[in-house]
Amino acid sequence: MDEREKLRKFRELDDAFADALLALEKETSQSANEKQASDDALRESDFEQRLADLMQDYQQPAADVSELLTTMIALDKLT
Repeated sequence: MDEREKLRKFRELDDAFADALLALEKETSQSANEKQASDDALRESDFEQRLADLMQDYQQPAADVSELLTTMIALDKLT
């Protein structure tokens, strides 16, 4: 093989490697996003369960708790 042929082969290999890296990064990013969404849903479910338990323990109706949370959000006390 002459030098030009070697250089062409090297460029093809380099391009294929770069494409493989991009595909791997895209898969990793998608997996991370899916895991984050799953974690968020689990946290939300856990929060809702703990809130329901507290409402039952302190005998507070949902309307009162909703009003309290709405007020806290409006006052930037809760995000």
